[in-house]
Amino acid sequence: MTDAAAFRVTTVLVLRHDPAIGLGNLGPTLESHGYQIVTVDTPVTDVAALDPLAPDLVVVLGGEEGAYETERYPYLSDELGLLRARIDAEAPVFGVCLGAQLLASALGAAVYRGERKEVGWLEVTPTTAGRTSPLRHFAGIPTAQWHGDTFDLPDDVERLASSERYANQAFRRGDWLLAVQFHPEVTVGIHEGWLAAWGDELPEHGTTSDRMRADRARLGAAAESASALLLGEYLDGLESGRAAA
Repeated sequence: MTDAAAFRVTTVLVLRHDPAIGLGNLGPTLESHGYQIVTVDTPVTDVAALDPLAPDLVVVLGGEEGAYETERYPYLSDELGLLRARIDAEAPVFGVCLGAQLLASALGAAVYRGERKEVGWLEVTPTTAGRTSPLRHFAGIPTAQWHGDTFDLPDDVERLASSERYANQAFRRGDWLLAVQFHPEVTVGIHEGWLAAWGDELPEHGTTSDRMRADRARLGAAAESASALLLGEYLDGLESGRAAA
């Protein structure tokens, strides 16, 4: 390793749509892999002015917006432009929930309202490809779901996981693009914030705040461990790719 490489700063740009839907437990894993985290709030940031290829990694978080609501939320168009530029360059990007939907849209797939919201602590099942991917760490581990939109599987990606309600829970392209529909970032603080903000809607989706809280107490530690393993394995793959290059 050259002296320049030894002191090179590795950066991750985090695109956040709502402070209540933050990086959560993904942050410590990024930091432990040497990433300097730069978070921008896309509703109040000129995303079009950002250099899409400057960060080593882009993480796109969740939000209440629909990836197709670009007229209502014009900043989503700028995010899609940034993601398309990274896709064209095969530059690493990781998407969570809305982030996964934006990646699907940037790859040319349709994103739309699902038949029913998927809310609760639910299992995702790795596909054959998923069992040899970072998604293997969530086999048999319930994780937080809270979404109403879904998407068609883009061309030239691998489906990595499905749930009982939605087939497309995770996908990847190569080792550089990874997208998950569920919420691996959830901490107890994030979870409590969501219950305070949106708990009133839970009975119509077959659960309650009390049930969600009890499930989080019972299942959250295992989900956080699986999250660290998933993201860590993905980051290890990026690091191996950079070393080979």
